[in-house]
Amino acid sequence: MATAWPSGADSERRHAVKTDIKLGFVLSPSFTLLPFAGFLDTLRRFTGEGGQGRQTHCRWAVLGADLKPIQSSLGVAIAPWRTYGDPAEFDYIVIVGGLTSDFGLHSPETFDFLRLAASMRVPVVGLGTGSFAMAEAGLLRGRRCAVHVRHREEFTTLYPEARIILNDLFVFDDEAITCVGGVAVLDLAIELVMRQSNRVRALDGLVDQPVDEHLTIGHQPNIPYEELLNCGSWRVERAVGLMQSDLSKNVSIQCIAQRLGTSVSQLERDFAKHSELPPAVVWRRIRLGQAKLLLQNSQFSVSGIAHECGFADSSHLTRWFKRVFGETPSEFRRARKTSQSVIDMTE
Repeated sequence: MATAWPSGADSERRHAVKTDIKLGFVLSPSFTLLPFAGFLDTLRRFTGEGGQGRQTHCRWAVLGADLKPIQSSLGVAIAPWRTYGDPAEFDYIVIVGGLTSDFGLHSPETFDFLRLAASMRVPVVGLGTGSFAMAEAGLLRGRRCAVHVRHREEFTTLYPEARIILNDLFVFDDEAITCVGGVAVLDLAIELVMRQSNRVRALDGLVDQPVDEHLTIGHQPNIPYEELLNCGSWRVERAVGLMQSDLSKNVSIQCIAQRLGTSVSQLERDFAKHSELPPAVVWRRIRLGQAKLLLQNSQFSVSGIAHECGFADSSHLTRWFKRVFGETPSEFRRARKTSQSVIDMTE
């Protein structure tokens, strides 16, 4: 059963306003709110209705196998507006990923709907672990895709025929579009609008984005020492994986070694074979790299960034940041803003 578009669509028809992009959202069991809210809020900025929730240039609907509320990973539930129908009504079908532990709660109708969309050449977009649902539906066989580093090992084990592309926030492979999730969904939403409508409207929507500016479209800055994730040493690979997934935790190399069931000395010997730096330095450089990224693309304070990246306080972060990069976090952020202002004035 399919119902009409929500209110606002009637007004749109009456005024014959051109709709640039139409999306159908599919929420996974225990879906994560950040990708869904960030993606949707970015779209909302192109409605031209001052954030009143009315849909003008962008239209969307939340879809489901039935109309029962779907609970997010934080316990907040959202009820679908309508049941699955004809995918061709939409320009994109967007499946929002959730906790992989609840992946088995997906309904068979969801996979059927994704397959139907793909058969009709309607692009399917996977946000975060939405890529798992796409792969389960058979949409990523032999396809390139973006998967968050935290889920790559599990994804590769389950879907070895998919080709994970490193260092990309999102990947387009014909009608299969995947995104690592998090704030990367903001960039992807902008890219879709730019492709579907025009660059001017997309850039206008950036004014009030919750980050300083969108990242360079489609490109994820190199994750420090990502090559060590596939170096051939299981201890080094798992140690680096733990480092990248626990950035906010100020844990020692001894704790990491214990979690791997090995000793610090053994871990250091393995790192010496595959890296020019010992594990403690690699761990610190990974956290400094994340701090640099947040300084570039967020409005978090230096103290907040220190906390997010596992440093004891802002002084601890500042000391190491200056030692490695030659300037303090504040100097780095200030210089980059000045440089960006010059670029903006010349464009």
